[in-house]
Amino acid sequence: MKTSFVLTLIGRDRPGLVSAVAARATAVGANWLESRLAQLAGQFAGVVRLEVEERDAGRLEAALRELETEGLHLIIERGAVAGTAATRRITRLELVGHDRPGIVRDISAVLARHGVSIEELETACESAPMSSEPLFRATAVLDVPASVSLDALRGDLEALANELMVDLNLNDDSAAC
Repeated sequence: MKTSFVLTLIGRDRPGLVSAVAARATAVGANWLESRLAQLAGQFAGVVRLEVEERDAGRLEAALRELETEGLHLIIERGAVAGTAATRRITRLELVGHDRPGIVRDISAVLARHGVSIEELETACESAPMSSEPLFRATAVLDVPASVSLDALRGDLEALANELMVDLNLNDDSAAC
């Protein structure tokens, strides 16, 4: 029987960090399934999902903990069993507008009120092409409960987008899942 581990990693960025994690995982027979890794403000930050035979789970955790002596901070959690795909409706949200504090807070509050789970969120601040003003861009993959009306969700998000003066697009990707 296999078990999943979810790792959260953070430490001073330097060459070889991903290689060190991958080498320890491979040494005990773990498979690297998913990851989101980034360099943020000089720090390496990441989330990784590994899968290993249950009998090797303790060895995997011990091998990963060795990285803490190299200055990498780790949180290691066993993964939960995923929900059934039949109850999932995946939707994609894209947003772009002038940057200001509170955009993520306001959008995520609307999603929470509708019971929507954020599966993935990627954000960035960049310079607008013509004005060089700070531009905020976000892309999210959302898990929308079947009981939630996409039209109602879209209406609430569009009303907020008007207040925030951002462009927002909500695409139903559930047919693709």
